[in-house]
Amino acid sequence: MLQGIDHLVVVVPDLDAAVKTYRDLGFTVVAGGRHTGVGTGNALIAFRDGSYLELLGFYEPRPDHRWWEPLQRGGGLVDFCLRTDDLAGDAAALRRAGVAMSELQGRTRRRPDGFEVRWVFAVAGGGHRGVAPFLIADETPREERVPRERAHANGVTGIGRVTVAVADLAAVRVWYAQALGSTGQEIASPELGAAGVRFSLGSHTFEFLAPTGAGAIRAWLSARGPSPYAATLAGASRPGPLDLDRTWGARLALA
Repeated sequence: MLQGIDHLVVVVPDLDAAVKTYRDLGFTVVAGGRHTGVGTGNALIAFRDGSYLELLGFYEPRPDHRWWEPLQRGGGLVDFCLRTDDLAGDAAALRRAGVAMSELQGRTRRRPDGFEVRWVFAVAGGGHRGVAPFLIADETPREERVPRERAHANGVTGIGRVTVAVADLAAVRVWYAQALGSTGQEIASPELGAAGVRFSLGSHTFEFLAPTGAGAIRAWLSARGPSPYAATLAGASRPGPLDLDRTWGARLALA
């Protein structure tokens, strides 16, 4: 069963610099280490609702990596992972709904303290990256993958809403309706020149928006393709949008 957001992925060209600017924004950022054999390292911002932001950078060129091409287009918020208590079953359910989900794969990350974190995951391929989720199941305890430091000077306690720009709203609606057993809620977003559907998953909300005319969503699709557009972070002491330069292109707002 899908349970909520595990984490959002923010890809940056300079991981050390991104750690500094996110700390300047009031986040507690914890070094994650390097992923084995894939050319990436990360730093993590964990929240009290159990979710986290992953700041991810490449320490060597990896054009074969699923997040390399989005980095070349500007990086920022590029993907999202959902928690599940049945990885194989939920991956199969998404496949039946029409998502190009991979078979299960294993991966490891070596933390700075030497501990090796291990997990299994399935990713959305076939052009579905960033619109359909990737899914994860831990082999080592989740508490070893997700930092225990979850208090932030800016007051953020979790992820609220994720907005995803889509080209084929009908297909995306079917994916999530079948996977979640819910028809979702029709929504309109005239300020973005878009309309779509909203789904709730645990304490988190997803809004999938397709353009209805000229506007930000149509421009995003033209520049970046179907992918996450923005996210809100809940519990902040001072609500408002964060500076895109300091978030390295991730459109984040405190709420």
